[in-house]
Amino acid sequence: MISVLFAVLTALSNGAASVLQRRAARTAPDSEAMRLSLIGHLLRQKVWLAGIGLVIVAAVCQAVALATGPIAVVQPIFVIELPAALLLAGFMMRVRLPRPVWLGVAAVTCGLALGMASAAPGGGSATVHGAAWIPALILTGLFEAALIAAALATRGNPRAALLGLAAACAYALTAALMKDAMARLDDGGAGALFASWQLYGTAVAGVGALFLLQNALQAGTLVAVQPCLTLGDALISVLYGVTLFGEHLRTGWWLLPELVALGLIAAGCVELARSPLASGNAPAPARTRRVD
Repeated sequence: MISVLFAVLTALSNGAASVLQRRAARTAPDSEAMRLSLIGHLLRQKVWLAGIGLVIVAAVCQAVALATGPIAVVQPIFVIELPAALLLAGFMMRVRLPRPVWLGVAAVTCGLALGMASAAPGGGSATVHGAAWIPALILTGLFEAALIAAALATRGNPRAALLGLAAACAYALTAALMKDAMARLDDGGAGALFASWQLYGTAVAGVGALFLLQNALQAGTLVAVQPCLTLGDALISVLYGVTLFGEHLRTGWWLLPELVALGLIAAGCVELARSPLASGNAPAPARTRRVD
């Protein structure tokens, strides 16, 4: 229950941060795409700095969640970050949420519940044994390089989707490294934690993920980025959990409801990302019909 609680808190913080970062990134000119100057531009945006503050809060909550539960349980819960952020934004802006937003929230929530009940993730170890990290890091690097190369060859929403998937992969890697590093804290205390390469790998992967996400948000619409980011993070994290930590999922005929769950989550994310609230803006008021 502790891991689930802190996973939910992580999702709330990340969802709000994503909306704030999108609002700041859309002000950046196209000439700063895939350049460090993009970060310099964003550092001058107060709304982006607020988003970074929420990212730090999310990182602390995520560390607690991963230290107390399987990665295949913790990471998929993060799919609720966008629904939670839109509900919070609607409450703070004192606007009535339109029906499509509620349908999107219901689709994501039901999809998560169905997916978790069908897959029943669990088991596994707290650490990665042996040299299993070597092939995992090599394959991850090749996958990231292919996505970035493909993104640079295109523009607009296709680039945004590819970079969103690259960011999702980097976030999943960050979570896996973080879980392995936190296990060192339990085994050998703070000394073992700071002596582990996984801790510093977490920092590098996290910065890389943040850089890729900012470029994804700057390249296209949130509708293109969010589904790749949400589903990519969840699926790749589960893959790390199964292959590196020995966690298990249900297979066989259980794959059918699991696929239905993925479809519900994807459809819900697309619908939610279309809302003006996802860009940090209040929806336009409904027009009233004039009666003569």
